[in-house]
Amino acid sequence: MGDTGADADMVGMIGRVTGTVGPGLVGEVIVRIRGGAEHFLAHPVHGTGRLAVGTVVTVVEYLPPRTVYVMAAYDN
Repeated sequence: MGDTGADADMVGMIGRVTGTVGPGLVGEVIVRIRGGAEHFLAHPVHGTGRLAVGTVVTVVEYLPPRTVYVMAAYDN
């Protein structure tokens, strides 16, 4: 199984912000994947504001090895 399958699996995954994500900020999220929980550097999707610690997010884009673009999973 190559990395292509793992890359595709990341998009759509649900995670939680562990370090504030926002315009001009590189934050951090934790995502349950591959039988565990992994941390990724996170950027907000264009047009998304600040995402506070604890916000549930959806992975919209994955840039290997450890970077994701995210947006809030639910409207507040």
